[in-house]
Amino acid sequence: MKRSLIIVLSVIVLLVIVIGGSIIGSYNGLVSQKETVDEKFRTIDVQLQRRLELIPNLVNTVKGFAAQEKSIMADVTAARAKLAGAQTPSDKATANDQLSGSLTRLLVVVENYPQLKSDANFRQLSDELSGTENRIAVSRIDYNNVVKTYNINIRSFPKSIVAGIFGFKAADYFEASSNAKDVPNVTF
Repeated sequence: MKRSLIIVLSVIVLLVIVIGGSIIGSYNGLVSQKETVDEKFRTIDVQLQRRLELIPNLVNTVKGFAAQEKSIMADVTAARAKLAGAQTPSDKATANDQLSGSLTRLLVVVENYPQLKSDANFRQLSDELSGTENRIAVSRIDYNNVVKTYNINIRSFPKSIVAGIFGFKAADYFEASSNAKDVPNVTF
């Protein structure tokens, strides 16, 4: 009787250790993935901030050549301010789309000023902005990939139990707004 009690207790202790280890491993894995999601979002923020810092220089350079295009300059400035104040991935995506549309209209204006396109300052700023746009796109893809992995893990059994107990919530994807596919309309 004593021996069977020891065996039962040993099995129970072993099960508690295995289940506890599994819970700890799941929790630590989810914490790590959540930190990766946050880090990837901060990477997007860094690229968006870089873009925000380049835009005033680009706008001022274009202003010198295209003073009559004030409404486009105002649109770019307003869209930039909206992006600077955005907090959530959804707000940032919407503001980013508005800024992208404004920048596209600005670049169309540039097409009408050949002397501007040959200006070294403009070319450098334009190249920097183009590189930043590519970095933003890559950062968004990276962010959405880690969000997908994280969200799958917190919804998959048995990690979903651990996620529920410890309050892990699904992360939002960085999505483009519905009007992001619209071609900007520039009229003169």
